[in-house]
Amino acid sequence: MDALTGLLEGPRARGAFMIRACFDPPWSVRIEDRAPLTVMLLVRGEAWLVPDSGDRRLLRPGDLALARGPGPYTCADDPGTPPQALILPGGECHHPDGRPLNGVMDLGVRTWGDSPDGATVMLIGTYRMRGETGGRLLDALPPLAFLAADDWDCPLVPVLAAEIVRDEPGQEVVLDRLLDLLVIAALRAWFARPEAAPPAWYGALGDPVVGPVLRLLQSDPAHPWTVAALAAKAGVSRAALARRFTELVGEPPMTYLTGRRLALAADRLRDTDDTLGAIARHVGYGSAFALSTAFKRAYGVSPQEWRTRAA
Repeated sequence: MDALTGLLEGPRARGAFMIRACFDPPWSVRIEDRAPLTVMLLVRGEAWLVPDSGDRRLLRPGDLALARGPGPYTCADDPGTPPQALILPGGECHHPDGRPLNGVMDLGVRTWGDSPDGATVMLIGTYRMRGETGGRLLDALPPLAFLAADDWDCPLVPVLAAEIVRDEPGQEVVLDRLLDLLVIAALRAWFARPEAAPPAWYGALGDPVVGPVLRLLQSDPAHPWTVAALAAKAGVSRAALARRFTELVGEPPMTYLTGRRLALAADRLRDTDDTLGAIARHVGYGSAFALSTAFKRAYGVSPQEWRTRAA
């Protein structure tokens, strides 16, 4: 499992919220849903994205934006247009004065706005939950990341545009997969840009020594890895691997592995009813006690407290 697969596994790839937003100017929507990641792709017209802090950005057809939560922002035809709708957590939609707006702006299957043939059309996909396994990659994104139409090329866009308004059996699964692929394409393009700041381990995937070791740790974290075993797989000495891994990733191999195991455990505590013992075995700990001790040291709470808070 590589880094992008790790980002998109779990609940982010199931039941993502997707709409086709259609507006005639003047229009403005305030987003305060605290979603971990939202993808906005402009199909027609123009739209301004205005974060509460940072630079505003004008989107034109083919441009894509990635909004990393939980910071709020406004999407509008013009930065000066006052918000007409407020999007809150859980898909709640209100007037700016607090009056409910849910259903009022529905225009059809996954279509929302004030005009079905609006001058501005945007495809929006929102991942509702943040898994710990993707935290390191999401944290490497700015609050708003932009890709101009000339900066990336994704043949999925017309497919997504056609599928988002269909109402067929299994349609949510189809849209989840399309959204995942769209995000992967966008992240690849973003992290290839000179101004991007990908996490150290992301760049290390291309190293001939550290890259294969990272993939082993990501694909099979439950294996009883040792530095010696990893070094043998990489064809270098233990000292050489430890030195190069730490230099490129920013932490030793076993520290990275521990973080990955605990992140996986955090996801399973939130998303399943598995016992702590079963989760321990799944992520590579010999007992529930060993996992509980390591988890509390890293997260500051016991696994049970983590599960209760997540619920």
